[in-house]
Amino acid sequence: MPTPTKGARLGGSPAHEKLILANLATELFRHGKIKTTESKARRLRPLAEQLVTKAKRGDLHARRRVLTVVKDKDVVYALFEQIAPRYSNRPGGYTRITKIGPRKGDAAPMAVIELVEELQVAATTGPSKEARKAAAQQAKVEALAPEDEAPKAADTEDVDQDSEAPVSASGDKGAEGDQAEGDDDATAKA
Repeated sequence: MPTPTKGARLGGSPAHEKLILANLATELFRHGKIKTTESKARRLRPLAEQLVTKAKRGDLHARRRVLTVVKDKDVVYALFEQIAPRYSNRPGGYTRITKIGPRKGDAAPMAVIELVEELQVAATTGPSKEARKAAAQQAKVEALAPEDEAPKAADTEDVDQDSEAPVSASGDKGAEGDQAEGDDDATAKA
């Protein structure tokens, strides 16, 4: 358990608070995210992060330490075999708390605590600032270039399927195309 916090406890007694946090951690690992009050989410975060860190170690002692908090063996198995390997190269920060506003009945501030997905971090990273700047500069140069100096992008050379001679966009074959057709006729006659 993390160090005790100052102030009022969740529930009534220390044992009840420990059970509340253990149940919240179990459901967090079972579902990936849970909706609870902000104070419970803030108290759960250090416990959940410690449990993931222990699961990353993966040895028997760590598994037994996690089993003292999370009583469900299926959830412990999922924590060690599925959740912990996702964070193998992440030094911490496995959870995220998002405030979602007051609860309807008693206006208690609510929050969603969820396990951070490593793929989301990778998906949000795009090209670097320098790469975007270089691409914008290249587009500007291409737009400002006069048509006669611009590369002949409109006259793309396609390869005719019957011969290996390049064909321009107008469909004219060069001298190579005529020679290639002659070669095809010569091989057909032979």
